[in-house]
Amino acid sequence: MNFREPKTLGRTGLKAGRLGVASSYGAPAEAYEEAFERGINYFYWGAIRRGGMARAIRNIVSGQAGRPDHRATELFPFSRADGTLLPERPKKPGNRPGRRSAPGVAQQTTLRPHHRKSLVMRERGMFRFLALSGHNRKLFPILAGDASFDLFHLRYNAVHRGAEEEVFAKISPENRPGLISFTATRWGDLLNPRKMPPGEKPPRAADCYRFVMSHRMVDVCMAGPKNVGEMREALTALQLGPLSEEEMARMQRIGAYIHSHHKHLFAR
Repeated sequence: MNFREPKTLGRTGLKAGRLGVASSYGAPAEAYEEAFERGINYFYWGAIRRGGMARAIRNIVSGQAGRPDHRATELFPFSRADGTLLPERPKKPGNRPGRRSAPGVAQQTTLRPHHRKSLVMRERGMFRFLALSGHNRKLFPILAGDASFDLFHLRYNAVHRGAEEEVFAKISPENRPGLISFTATRWGDLLNPRKMPPGEKPPRAADCYRFVMSHRMVDVCMAGPKNVGEMREALTALQLGPLSEEEMARMQRIGAYIHSHHKHLFAR
């Protein structure tokens, strides 16, 4: 397994870098552009839309347009589309954040009646692929055979390992939706010295991402950097590659301790 090589996002056929990046945490445009140059092309233009990612997407799209090899690395902007964002009457595809469109992905967080609206929007060409995001992991295997869903976004980290049994083990590797994982650091708990087992130092963020990407069913692991330094730390995970057996055992040990000692709204 090589984290520097792109992976196919399930049945979409799209090739994506193993890390994805989110807009919500405020990283500047240069951080996202550096990530793109390193093969990161899954951009989550989410519910909290910061200017840094908007500028980066504009710069990337405009910069690639004049290059003969500009399709060698496609940019996949991924937008949240829940009940507050889906219009009753879909409008003509917009031109934000860049006029030249890339393969678009829309995220759906609720099923009814918004699923019907999402399908109408896709039929009208507003986006190409539909993703479902949620914390009810038992629902994902049930919907895996529904061809209207192209991608699943789900929670998975060293503390919350329930997806291993509830999702990964129950979805066939063949003809499946792409699988994208979020909360790799368990909202920062895995980096917090106060939440470590006695005598244990916290893992680095890169190791949290490596833990997630080391599972063969995960296509993309999301990261939410606040600055250039955090982006580069995330990119380090691509260079380091999969966890060793010793590193994996350590991450699982720390995760089990946090799970039993520091409960969260989402327990598993």
